[in-house]
Amino acid sequence: MTIAIYPGSFDPIHYGHIDIARRAAQLFDKLIWAVYDRPLKNLLFNAEERIAFMREGAKGVPNLEVVTYSGLTVELARRLGAKVIVRGIRVTYDFEVEYQTALTNRQLDPEIDTVCLMTSLKYAFVSSSILKEVAFAGGRVSEMVPPYVEGALKNRLALLNDDRGDKVKLISLQE
Repeated sequence: MTIAIYPGSFDPIHYGHIDIARRAAQLFDKLIWAVYDRPLKNLLFNAEERIAFMREGAKGVPNLEVVTYSGLTVELARRLGAKVIVRGIRVTYDFEVEYQTALTNRQLDPEIDTVCLMTSLKYAFVSSSILKEVAFAGGRVSEMVPPYVEGALKNRLALLNDDRGDKVKLISLQE
């Protein structure tokens, strides 16, 4: 049985992530969709919230399991018996980053390979960063994320935009 992991921060997931996860699940006997709980990024959603989004996105795919992890991705792969790390590629820049990461992972564990899936064309423009920027600016994200993510995103932004003084204020890089 071939086990693969699809790791990332997924803050939040979008249709491109779901597309890659579902396509990867068709290629491997078991796919473990793994959310990294402490990336070096400013997160909008905690690990439990991101896991809930992913479980919803994985519904109906029997060989797709959702987990959270910390530490090195190759250590997670070893612990779960995975021999493959799945990554999605949208643009040329993604290839350069994923190539470096794949070589690093291969150095850390030569038994684990990386498989990159090209995103579906209709999701090639979507990234978590872009969708958050659009949402922060009041734009429509319904074509980028499922309704349950869109609702959570609106609720979170409403909390962050609350101007009572006890919240962190949002500052645009354009100001």
